[in-house]
Amino acid sequence: MTADGSICAIIDALGLPPGARVDARVPKKLLVEQGAPTSADKRAIQDGIDELQWFAACKPATIAVPAFTDEAREYLEIAVVACAFRASAKAARLIELIHRAVPYPVMLITTDESGATVSAAHKRRALNETGRTVIDQVVAATGLRLGAEDTAEAAFLQSLPLAQQPRSDLYALYAGWIARIEALNAARLTGAFAATDDAIAIDRRRAALDAHARLAKEIDTLRGRAKREKQLGRRVDLNLEIQRREAELASYKQRL
Repeated sequence: MTADGSICAIIDALGLPPGARVDARVPKKLLVEQGAPTSADKRAIQDGIDELQWFAACKPATIAVPAFTDEAREYLEIAVVACAFRASAKAARLIELIHRAVPYPVMLITTDESGATVSAAHKRRALNETGRTVIDQVVAATGLRLGAEDTAEAAFLQSLPLAQQPRSDLYALYAGWIARIEALNAARLTGAFAATDDAIAIDRRRAALDAHARLAKEIDTLRGRAKREKQLGRRVDLNLEIQRREAELASYKQRL
């Protein structure tokens, strides 16, 4: 599926009412001004982004879901944004910058040569700066090809419609979409996609995903050290440590 086709497939899967559509191009200049704290970030935006589009504004007046406000967060709108990256783009950094720049929580769809990425990140008020918001961890599913043969990706698309998400308020809705992204990441490890809105199951899966990612990174680091190690005894110790981490990794996979 082409980049444009992937974006359209995901936008369509959200099942948003026509009144929520915006379909407006966002100038890169605005993103540079709002979301580039360093000169390197400014260059990354200028060199890496082909086009940025604001597809939809999900707010009480357009999707009939109430706003959410508490002492930490204010969700008046969820923005649905798409962006095409160039071949040289620093995709992970650009995704973070876009989430930081937009004043609302964002359902972000990006594309590059590896496929499409869907990402989201909860936003909260900054503790020491009035009027400023900061993002929590970016949750992303990368490398989506959206081919018919990928049953997990097909199930992910089928789980996205607005009508299937929690609708008590915009925070709950956004949390529902984040849970679907995490479900896809889990399905890539287990082979089975399972969407749920049960808070305990979501928290358990999130903890297992975080631990799995941490252990996978540690194993890669240990393998690199073992490959470079010249002393046989030390190499044996490293390989034993890798085996222990792999056993722990397998246990977290079972918890997904």
